[in-house]
Amino acid sequence: MKLVLAVIQDADAATLMRALSENAFEVTKLASTGGFLREGNTTLMIGVQNERMDALKRLVSQTCRSRTRLVTPSVPMGEQGEGLVAEPVEVPVGGAVMFVLGVDEFVRV
Repeated sequence: MKLVLAVIQDADAATLMRALSENAFEVTKLASTGGFLREGNTTLMIGVQNERMDALKRLVSQTCRSRTRLVTPSVPMGEQGEGLVAEPVEVPVGGAVMFVLGVDEFVRV
């Protein structure tokens, strides 16, 4: 058995949770924050049997898509110069990061 911690963008959370439920995956949703943009995201804890890992990866990759966003870079106060124009930069966001951990014991009480 594995414990998967999947960090996904909030925009994909509801769709992925629905797909997981429809495919009999048990999931716990945690609100989280982090990453380059310091935005809210969702971390899902998913317990999965080893033989279902490929199906889980497939669902996550079909549901959590990468996007790009325009972000205005911030310049630290000590480095601001007069006439400095901060132009928006396109950065990739979205997709998913999955941490797969081995489970020594699973107990349902």
